[in-house]
Amino acid sequence: MPRTRTRAYHHGDLRAELLQRAETTLRESGVDGLSLRQLARDVGVSHAAPTRHFKDKQALLDALAVSGFQQLGAALEQSAACDSVGGHIRDMARTYLRFATENSALLALMFARRHSPAASDAMSEAVDRAFAAPVALIVDAQARGEVIAGEPRRIALSAVAILQGLATFVGSGVIAAEAADELLDEMTSHMLDGLRPRR
Repeated sequence: MPRTRTRAYHHGDLRAELLQRAETTLRESGVDGLSLRQLARDVGVSHAAPTRHFKDKQALLDALAVSGFQQLGAALEQSAACDSVGGHIRDMARTYLRFATENSALLALMFARRHSPAASDAMSEAVDRAFAAPVALIVDAQARGEVIAGEPRRIALSAVAILQGLATFVGSGVIAAEAADELLDEMTSHMLDGLRPRR
């Protein structure tokens, strides 16, 4: 006799499916389109079932934001390695921009300041892990004398802020999507010029 869907949920599948469905709804309808009751209907469980994993909508939004940072971190870690810091930064920049433009609603939620205090530890850990690869890249480049001295996390934050700005412009239509790659290359070149040590 095949396992029923609800039995599989007892092994932890429901939370993952709810988050996956919530991310799809977020992409299609925004934050206002999300509700635990609708998610329950979408995945075919009782309306009370999601509350075993998320006590309310805010808890769901917090979990989505944490998941977003985890996905971003995994994408940055998997970005192709290059022999030069410039090549690696360009790969990470492209990876970040692609993630940001393909997940604009999720990214907006990730960087919203409306997360509940209950999520602060998980959120901090997810953010640290998300940006671990760019920070490590800066540290290594500084050790080789390829990047100016300074606190690596702050340097990485400056780079991410530039990319976030470009992603916001593309997502809002201020910059056409087809122009993003060319602008990204120019911005990365300007950033690398600014990060080189002064002789």
